Amino acid sequence: MTVPDLPIARLVDATALAVEHEPADGVVSGTPSVGVVELGTFKEVELGIWEITPGVVRDVEADELFVVLEGEGTVRFEDGSEVELVPGAIVRLHEGERTEWTIRTRLRKVYLA
Repeated sequence: MTVPDLPIARLVDATALAVEHEPADGVVSGTPSVGVVELGTFKEVELGIWEITPGVVRDVEADELFVVLEGEGTVRFEDGSEVELVPGAIVRLHEGERTEWTIRTRLRKVYLA
């Protein structure tokens, strides 16, 4: 889903955008679903809103920086390190990293990729 005419808009309420969901890939447990709203680009960087419902999924990451807007969870990296996902957390992911996301409450983030 893409937000029409976003370059003209000066304000987008990222917590109020409707996000259409589909079943998540890489499910380990639960029945998580994910959704994306593409907001466009800024200086060749993709911007968007991504959301996931509770459950556990595994993923191979792309280069990304994101800020958690809502929700709670944990990202565990292949080396055993973890990052707590809470509103306001800023996280940097590197292309090729293998992760496991444990989502406790619906999580929404704004990302730059």
